[in-house]
Amino acid sequence: MPCILAENLVKTYHISQRQPGVWGAMRGLIHRQHRTLHALDGVSFAIEPGELVGYIGPNGAGKSTTVKVLSGILVPDAGRCLVLGHVPWQDRIAHVGRIGVVFGQRTQLWWDLPVIESFELLRDIYRVPALDYRRRCDELIAILELAPLLDMPVRQLSLGQRMRCDLAASLLHGPELLFLDEPTIGLDAISKLAVRDFVRRLNRERGTTVILTTHDMDDIEALCSRVLLIDGGRILLDDTVEGLRNRVSSERRLILDLADEGVVFDDPQVRLLRREGRRVELSFDPEETPAAALISRLTAQHAVRDLFVENPPIEEIIAHLYRQNQG
Repeated sequence: MPCILAENLVKTYHISQRQPGVWGAMRGLIHRQHRTLHALDGVSFAIEPGELVGYIGPNGAGKSTTVKVLSGILVPDAGRCLVLGHVPWQDRIAHVGRIGVVFGQRTQLWWDLPVIESFELLRDIYRVPALDYRRRCDELIAILELAPLLDMPVRQLSLGQRMRCDLAASLLHGPELLFLDEPTIGLDAISKLAVRDFVRRLNRERGTTVILTTHDMDDIEALCSRVLLIDGGRILLDDTVEGLRNRVSSERRLILDLADEGVVFDDPQVRLLRREGRRVELSFDPEETPAAALISRLTAQHAVRDLFVENPPIEEIIAHLYRQNQG
């Protein structure tokens, strides 16, 4: 049975509009105008237990609205939804006891309290048995390196420190399903790597199902086995990261560090993308020209100090898919 089953979810907002200026404000008091925003427009998907799924899309696509419906915060206008066998907005108490939610731009910790006191309050709210709480809390403190932070008020934590504490807080009651909404937003490189490593371990070692919404495509590529792409309140694609790449192009990039500047490439099977000093970036299709054959040919023609082959950045792939949908 799927961990999450969503069928034709619809959520619509009616947003009031006002003409600029004083007269516009006065007219709005008498004849208020509205526009309709379809945040979710027939969203359907299923997620199996133990999956780590990336849920991506541009701003306003419907990502956070979906997470809020699945976590029971919002009630959809239409559609059917089961999460761990519960209707989220009907079975609230039973439902929230089995899920964890982290919103990157909000905290579930108490701003003026030390971190450990927030943890204790959450233990009481979720009615976690003392032994289970102590075991989980000690494990999370060790894995996320929280010991130096426990006596600090939440307001004194850096963004990266707070995010690690929020992750721990969301897992104190041992949820089977974790929603992460922009968990690495604003984090530095070290904090991002720490969060990614923890989420990966949580999924692989504990089998926790994870839904990750983010604009950071490095997070998606590093963590997710499957990607759902939403835009305009509709699911556009449901595929693996490699599948998304293949939908756009099989292109690969060859980056060369040359011994000399000004080298001219006239090979018909490669395309020059950019040149910065002695570094040259080329594009080629591995189905037409195997990477090994291309490298052998180019190194025989030019003095090469270093080289490497990579896929196009995932951001370019996603941007291309967005443009296809808008076109």
